[in-house]
Amino acid sequence: MKNKDGKPHQSDKSSWKVPVALTVVVLCGLSFYLGGIFCSERERYVAEAVDKAVNTPTGTATVPVQIKAVSFPECSAEYQDYTPCTDPKRWHKYGRHRLAFLERHCPPSFERQECLVPPPDGYKSPIRWPKSKNECWYRNVPYDWINKQKSNQHWLKKEGEKFLFPGGGTMFPNGVGAYVDLMQDLIPQMKDGTIRTAIDTGCGVASWGGDLLDRGILTVSLAPRDNHQAQVQFALERGIPAILGIISTQRLPFPSNSFDMAHCSRCLIPWTEFGGVYLLEVHRILRPGGFWVLSGPPVNYQRRWRGWNTTIEEQKSDYDKLQELLTSMCFKLFNKKDDIAVWQKLSDNSCYKKLDNPENYPSKCDDGTEPDSAWYTPLRPCVVVPNPAAKKVKLDALPKWPERLHAAPERVSDVRGGSAGSFKHDDGKWKARAKHYKKLLPALGTDKIRNVMDMNTLYGGFAAAVVNDPLWVMNVVSSYAPNTLSVVYDRGLIGTIHDWCEAFSTYPRTYDLLHLDGLFSAESHRCEMKYVLLEMDRILRPNGYAIIRESSYFVDAIATMAKGMRWSCRKEETEYGVEKEKILICQKKLWYSKQNS
Repeated sequence: MKNKDGKPHQSDKSSWKVPVALTVVVLCGLSFYLGGIFCSERERYVAEAVDKAVNTPTGTATVPVQIKAVSFPECSAEYQDYTPCTDPKRWHKYGRHRLAFLERHCPPSFERQECLVPPPDGYKSPIRWPKSKNECWYRNVPYDWINKQKSNQHWLKKEGEKFLFPGGGTMFPNGVGAYVDLMQDLIPQMKDGTIRTAIDTGCGVASWGGDLLDRGILTVSLAPRDNHQAQVQFALERGIPAILGIISTQRLPFPSNSFDMAHCSRCLIPWTEFGGVYLLEVHRILRPGGFWVLSGPPVNYQRRWRGWNTTIEEQKSDYDKLQELLTSMCFKLFNKKDDIAVWQKLSDNSCYKKLDNPENYPSKCDDGTEPDSAWYTPLRPCVVVPNPAAKKVKLDALPKWPERLHAAPERVSDVRGGSAGSFKHDDGKWKARAKHYKKLLPALGTDKIRNVMDMNTLYGGFAAAVVNDPLWVMNVVSSYAPNTLSVVYDRGLIGTIHDWCEAFSTYPRTYDLLHLDGLFSAESHRCEMKYVLLEMDRILRPNGYAIIRESSYFVDAIATMAKGMRWSCRKEETEYGVEKEKILICQKKLWYSKQNS
């Protein structure tokens, strides 16, 4: 042994040989003992079902996970519309201030259900698109509240065994088509491919989003699970993109500068209260140059105030306050006619420089919170200023649809390891994969599959590859993965951030196809496989499909658990036939609760 200067050490070697040898033996024994504990905990998917699992220190599998057969029981019939993280039975535990009880509040681990959610009595396979946009089976969403309370507004009406959707709404009782026609006259960018993505806050039964689909605009319809009963469930049953959510105390699960357009049609959000914090969140998720559309109070108060149980002075005050707030946030009034007013988020940096003045309200957000952080991130009463260096995030700087779908977005370079080259490679890879999937699952690309979720996308490659099929894709980016959702939105697709250790923000039986690519390989160290699969079963429609692309290490265990959920699965080769990766094609069986007639 030598010192730093290269000279030999003068100590007697015999004095440390025995202690070192003894230390090595002790450490080896301790590491073997601790390794056994942690490995056994990591692979404890179903306590009584685990047979054998081996995981090497490098993360490569030597022996695939093997588990004993397991059978999951049925949940009771009262769980037929169970939404674990927005459960009305748990609302009383949370505050009423700003309706925070309607936000996500997931149950603790000891309250998680380990059973299969049953369909309603008399459930039928959903009506196929495009017919489903106008009608659905009553038994699939058996709720009459909207039908009874909003009958004069023509949201929907019950006729025999079906609900029909005439296309009405509070601000467009005579039909959504004429309403959107007027909107397009006010916003010409809706007609030429400039506007591609939109969000509808307080969506009702998503008639606005449904109409925009025919005009080439993809809308995320957003509503809480509230007293309107099943707004989002109706939307998804119709085949229209929707998600449970509310602007309350936390950011929406979307990155900043995402949507080309935002809409509120008498959505009853108190925009000017609490320092305008709800408007600030709309500002955050709207890209520079994007549009915010408001219809309902206080717009057109001069004609409408008598029907709003208020005075014209109060409504004028509300409108002036709204306009003042929007101006302070760097919005400008773009156009207005009848019941519709349109504001545009400015892309000129000169307005945002005024926010540097500490006396102005709202102020500019500091660097303490990442602009794209959107998973359980508190709302803040400040303006998230667009990055002036990001020139191609602005609405008028993006290629028009459909060219923007395959153009490498500027923000791909913000992703670690991301580049235009890696984007193009990913785009080509998914074209080949989608072609292979259609051979394995001929229903993909037909009217049998409408609502699709890509459970762990990177850039939305799968969604882009099937964009011409009669379906839409909810692209999910893990809250623990690199945040690539901004790239998804920049290419004209939609999605959300989510943590698969928790339940997704949707009703049961709302997706026809679930796709995942290495989700268990990426998340099994955090999320127990059993609960992820049970959540997949909850949100998948009976007779729906799952394409599970996964490491050979996990596929057999997944197939065994899927059989316990009454799924049928078959193992297939990937398009390249590699041994380390396999594809499971699964289908969920239609069954009925024993408690129902």
